[in-house]
Amino acid sequence: MGKLIRDGIPGIIRRNGGDPQVSVLGDDAYREALQAKLAEEAGELAEATGEEVAEELADLLEVLRAIADVHGHSWQHVERVAEAKRAQRGAFAERLYLH
Repeated sequence: MGKLIRDGIPGIIRRNGGDPQVSVLGDDAYREALQAKLAEEAGELAEATGEEVAEELADLLEVLRAIADVHGHSWQHVERVAEAKRAQRGAFAERLYLH
């Protein structure tokens, strides 16, 4: 079973004596793999503690940037949309829970 990996992973595997078998995904398969990676990283974040939280957030951020890019959105555009939503609807700072 394969999975989407960061661009530098094959080189790391080679430097450690391995022989990675990789292929380049087409557009549809790449989008599907990004969605699977998003779920994987979200699951890892849910289990993380301490400094692991920052590591998993960084992984999630990288996946989110790739998803934005594949859909034709710059990360700066996503940030502007997030700011507008925050200004209109608020953030999660007050920890409000609707029952």
